[in-house]
Amino acid sequence: MTMKTKTLLILTILAGAWLGSASGFAEELSPEQIQILRENAERGDADAQYVLGGCYCFGNGVPKDYAEATRWLRKSAEQGNASAQYNLGLCYAGGNGVPQNYKEAAHWFRKAAEQGDADAQCLLGKCYYNGYGVPQDYAEAVRWFRKAAEQGDASAQFFLGWCYVNGGGVPQDYTEAASWFRKAAEQGNAGAQYNLGWCYVGGNGVPQNYKEAAHWFRKSAEQGNADAQYLLGVCYASGDGVQQDYEEAAHWYRKAAEQGNANAQYCLGLCYSEGHGVPQDYKEAVKWLEKAAAQDHADAKALLRKLRNKSRN
Repeated sequence: MTMKTKTLLILTILAGAWLGSASGFAEELSPEQIQILRENAERGDADAQYVLGGCYCFGNGVPKDYAEATRWLRKSAEQGNASAQYNLGLCYAGGNGVPQNYKEAAHWFRKAAEQGDADAQCLLGKCYYNGYGVPQDYAEAVRWFRKAAEQGDASAQFFLGWCYVNGGGVPQDYTEAASWFRKAAEQGNAGAQYNLGWCYVGGNGVPQNYKEAAHWFRKSAEQGNADAQYLLGVCYASGDGVQQDYEEAAHWYRKAAEQGNANAQYCLGLCYSEGHGVPQDYKEAVKWLEKAAAQDHADAKALLRKLRNKSRN
């Protein structure tokens, strides 16, 4: 093995699934390393083409250039590199370096999915679920979600659970839904954590347990899920699954309200109007109720009318 080949191998390992992360590479590549990549890519090495595409995507060692990124990804993808096929699909889905084209995105996701790439299997499932680039087909969506889910892909596990909740492509089965939500939730998927909390609230697929519901709502809320933040606030306001605490309720309502959750905006307005967990403040109450009312929240509109009538009398 030549020194250049060894260096290329090291660079390829360092790159990994570069488009799967926000930062791309672990470190900045030097001009010498880029030159090695380019030489090998131009000789037709699919791994080098894939990594060089990543460099152009993230501006690592070269100017950021999505068109150049997709050019090299295509060369690699056409040689059968599954990671390049998946990432070329992402480029088509997002319109990065190529015109947005869901049909082309689904085409490349399929190529990678058929090689066992779990990320591509999950996204191909989403294409079928939503009818992006392929005819909408819930059964086919479930087939691809399951393939990815069985490899441990948390997003696919979440979507498969959602299919079982709605009966999309599979018979409705809350026990199966809760099982897949749990697998994804334990990997930190915020959507699954929220939905598993809901399963515990309603006793759907699991025994009803408000303490467990609050536990999973908290996990999701701490990752910024606005719906979970709102429901964790409800738990604190009602004392379901946690010790009743209006200050904590208002804290979580605020987090969700600031993200635009209308129910949380209403509840935070209610807290201010009654002085629950926050100092009573009609001006603040009106501010949050108006935000909720602007989203057509009926209870917020009714409380606003009540407060305004009260202020006139």
